[in-house]
Amino acid sequence: MVRMSIDKRREAVLSAAMIEFAKYGYEAASTTAIAQRVGVSQPYLFKLFPTKHAIFMATIERSVEEIETSLRKAAEGLTGLAAIDAMRNRYIELLTETKLLQFQLQLFSAASADTESQELGRRALAQLWCTVAELTGEEPAEILRFFSTGMLLNVMIALGIPVRTDRNELAVSLHEWAAQSH
Repeated sequence: MVRMSIDKRREAVLSAAMIEFAKYGYEAASTTAIAQRVGVSQPYLFKLFPTKHAIFMATIERSVEEIETSLRKAAEGLTGLAAIDAMRNRYIELLTETKLLQFQLQLFSAASADTESQELGRRALAQLWCTVAELTGEEPAEILRFFSTGMLLNVMIALGIPVRTDRNELAVSLHEWAAQSH
């Protein structure tokens, strides 16, 4: 049997923690369940991360790294609105193919009562804002539209509202959906 390095084990814990926190939120997530998902004992889990809160904070950092890496890859070789379109489309893929959306919603909920999560969330937003500004070269108003659309996409996907990737089609599809659902 091949032993996993500590770094790989930590990554496995963060992957398992993302699933657990996404599903149950910070308060109800179980460190026992996280340890079981990874195949380690709970005492070993706490050798890797001293507290449940430390696991949560590291999971926030990992989720931001995942988003930033994905945005950078999507925008590679592009600038301006072409980069924004590519990053928006990749973000939609991220939200629909992983537990990232559920985790983000749990983070927002936890941050309202936890100043450390709130501060880490603020730093993460600032980091992602700067990344988008760097990659696109766009003015702050366009970056604000990108992030505003991203938050709307979070809500739409969470509520099961159909999403189209084209910027103009997204607005039309939301309008049509709202008119039909009213």
